[in-house]
Amino acid sequence: MIKDKIAEMLKQTAIKAQEEGLIPFLALPEILLEHPQKPEHGDYAATIALKLGRAAKVRPLSIAEALVKLLPAIEGIEKVWVVPPGFINFEVREDWLRQQVDEILSQGNRYGDSDSGQGCRVQVEFVSVNPTGPLHVGHGRGAVLGSTLANVLSAAGYSVEREYYINDTGNQMQNFYASLYARYREVFGLPAQIPADGYRGEYMIQIARRIAAERGDVFLESKEDVGRIGAEIIIDSIKDDLDFLGVQFDVWFSEQTLYDSGKFERVLAMIKHDNHVEERDGALWFVSTGLGEDKDNVLIRSTGAPTYFASDIAYHYNKFLERGFDKVIDVWGADHQGHVSRMKAAVNALGVSPERLQIIISQMVSLRRGEEHIRVSKRTGDIITLREVLDEVGPDVCRFFFLARSANSQMDFDLELAKKESMDNPVYYVQYGHARITGILRLAGERGIDYAKGDVSLLTEDAELGLIRKLLLFPETLDLVANNLEPHHLPHYAQDLATAFHIFYEKCRVITEDEPLTLARLKLVEATRIVLARTLRLMGMSAPERM
Repeated sequence: MIKDKIAEMLKQTAIKAQEEGLIPFLALPEILLEHPQKPEHGDYAATIALKLGRAAKVRPLSIAEALVKLLPAIEGIEKVWVVPPGFINFEVREDWLRQQVDEILSQGNRYGDSDSGQGCRVQVEFVSVNPTGPLHVGHGRGAVLGSTLANVLSAAGYSVEREYYINDTGNQMQNFYASLYARYREVFGLPAQIPADGYRGEYMIQIARRIAAERGDVFLESKEDVGRIGAEIIIDSIKDDLDFLGVQFDVWFSEQTLYDSGKFERVLAMIKHDNHVEERDGALWFVSTGLGEDKDNVLIRSTGAPTYFASDIAYHYNKFLERGFDKVIDVWGADHQGHVSRMKAAVNALGVSPERLQIIISQMVSLRRGEEHIRVSKRTGDIITLREVLDEVGPDVCRFFFLARSANSQMDFDLELAKKESMDNPVYYVQYGHARITGILRLAGERGIDYAKGDVSLLTEDAELGLIRKLLLFPETLDLVANNLEPHHLPHYAQDLATAFHIFYEKCRVITEDEPLTLARLKLVEATRIVLARTLRLMGMSAPERM
């Protein structure tokens, strides 16, 4: 990326300026480039002089001017100048800009890929819902965040494994087993009692009836068998919902296997040996305070039952020290916010740098129709499931809307807007842009127009150059998503690119009597198709050719 070339050249120039005594001799800050809001300020702006000026208490403008005087020519850059109070601004050459259309066409679907990950092994674990009920919309948001992030990391050169952690043991599963067993007995007219903290949704009755219809009354004396079969049914339904949403996993990891294999006991013995635990009041505690936490946390309750935190320690031992992932990214729901710091402390206790564990908290989703907030399902009077929303608006809309806000922001999902087939709906707006593009290319094909030898130097209109500039932001956007683990930048980029294309479409007729200009513009249209389609597919969405 030209952005990287500018940053590296600025760094070398700053080192030289320090050696010559032209700017203060301080540790150089990370050199970041921004895109100015105003076109007259160029394509890129560097803030290195402002940062050095603040640190050295020197006028930033003088530092910026010294750097610009020393800065050698940079390929593709037309102009470099200083803007008060100390920005260094860069403007790309228009001929270089036009040449990038051919560069995008030559790279095709590889455009935007990089090797920045250098094969680093990354596990992305997401969704990981207890198999005690159907997925709801909050789970869907975490699924889309995790799967999109995994797609982008793969494009950035990481070796990515997608994993679902099945929480199939512990108190919640026992409550599920007891609740389902009670419903199963009720099918046969037998007395039954659902636990006070059990599961009472309509889906439990349906599962019980299904087991009775398929297996008869053979499990009336076996709560565990009924529960296990019910959990398998739930897991199958979760897989179906996720598949409909376009989410797949490489590994489905069972929590129960940590106990069956003895891994849990081995990890517990290890952290005991390293003096990270204490016994108090009949319970076993992880001494988190010894690792900088505000409070200690229970590992084994006084009843002898392990907490889910204890299981998570064994699970992360398996991730880092047995399977050898270089980095682990967990996408958790909002109810796990308080679990983050203690999990980092636990990883530290295992001898793993906490920086290798990165946790994304996916905040809650509220559903509404226009101004009306929706709290329960009209069909069941119970929770609104992910499947209901998918059936109503489709997976593409769900994915785009779930991605449109940063993970740490709560979001309103407007079902009324989501179903609109108008430019008000951002999903329709972006996908319609792709359909328009393919329509132009289809017409060119029908007329036998071969634009392979089109001359991109003929692209001189502002709308053409503006569209090219947006195409060049695609690799930067992928870099931003991969480095900051912020997939919400993708839908924003998709909207910006679609806007640039719609402006181009309105102002620059593509297929005209001017054959050379037609060929050049068709090249630009094809380059836009490549980038917009890649953006949509990285988000897990379709790129429709007709709408």
